[in-house]
Amino acid sequence: MAIIELKVPSPGESITEVIIARWVKNTGDVVEKDEVLAEIDSDKATLTLNAEDSGKIETLVAEGDTVKVGQVVVKIDTSFKPEAKKPAADSGSKPEAAAAKALSSTQAPVEVKKEAVPEKTSYASGTPGPAAAKLMAENNITASQLKGSGKDGRITKQDVLSALSNGLPTAAKVLSNSWQGGREKDRSKMTSLRKTVAKRLVAVKNETAMLTTFNEVDMSAIYAIRAKYKDKFKEVYGTNIGFMSFFTKAVTEALFHFPAVNGMIDGEELVYNKYCDIGIAVSAPKGLMVPILRNAELMSLADIEAGIKELAVKARDGKLTIADMEGGTFTITNGGVFGSMMSTPIINPPQSAILGMHNVVERPMAVNGQVLIRPMMYVALSYDHRIIDGRESVGFLVKVKEMLENPNRMLFGGKNPEEILLGL
Repeated sequence: MAIIELKVPSPGESITEVIIARWVKNTGDVVEKDEVLAEIDSDKATLTLNAEDSGKIETLVAEGDTVKVGQVVVKIDTSFKPEAKKPAADSGSKPEAAAAKALSSTQAPVEVKKEAVPEKTSYASGTPGPAAAKLMAENNITASQLKGSGKDGRITKQDVLSALSNGLPTAAKVLSNSWQGGREKDRSKMTSLRKTVAKRLVAVKNETAMLTTFNEVDMSAIYAIRAKYKDKFKEVYGTNIGFMSFFTKAVTEALFHFPAVNGMIDGEELVYNKYCDIGIAVSAPKGLMVPILRNAELMSLADIEAGIKELAVKARDGKLTIADMEGGTFTITNGGVFGSMMSTPIINPPQSAILGMHNVVERPMAVNGQVLIRPMMYVALSYDHRIIDGRESVGFLVKVKEMLENPNRMLFGGKNPEEILLGL
């Protein structure tokens, strides 16, 4: 009998403990090689523990336990193998031979019982009569809320009246208040990832001089480009063109002009990154994740869209790794997809700034002396005032605004073609 011991893998540097979030398989189950046995929560990501060979497993710790990296948590007895699927019966065998074989295996002929057919009744159990049905419709009551006292469980008008008099909640009452009363509480243990996020957010507020500056962007030019080229873009690149790619491109160009926004503090030194690793906040089942687009300054809009789509799918499926989220020089978060109109996003340390996008709302704007309806978006830049001055933060956000309202600027380093021609 060969026993394989599976140890907790290391999720990354400096992590010594993890939590067994969920056992996918339990003691006594026979599993195939590479089959997922458990999900493991760490401070940085969720990992899976996979079977190294097929066999019967024995779990050594309980779901929710905190265990050490390298600790043995499950054993596999490889002497047990999954049962092979039985071959289908020969479809060409003769019915007479099958019948003879079945008959020979019995001592007496089998008496075939005729299946009794239930008598059809006029009303099934729980079916309301005409008067009861009318009263139920008027009060939006379903049959599942009542117990019939009539023949064969039929619901009568008196059953409905009795239920209403005893306080049965009608749809009107339910719609007026979603709460159904009671004083119960639900408690659940914080995941390791949620605890780490909570500590980091508090640390950011306490350890940085965080300020937020706001501006607004007229999205008319972006809307026009998307309307004109969305079908051809999808035909050529196989993906839709969204707001995030335009914002990412505008941010990378603006970071070139304001390098402090792309920097960070390391002890007593200021570090200015000469590349743009942009963190894109995406919603995942276990919370908000921030995977990184590496060297986004070198990407086209199509590359950015494809990269964001890949990261979003990995986040949704719980397949983001530590490597996908490590590093990052600047972050973009889009609260607009949830309907947010304005917010102050929190910096993602050790970065020094984060850009918040919001929902697009049509508003009356003064344009060249005329009042026009424009699709407007508020944008917010939260930044660490220890490294970024007010002039740089406001200038950065204005540069982003200018490029989004005049996308041609993204092709010329944030400048208009005329400025390039005049050497300005």
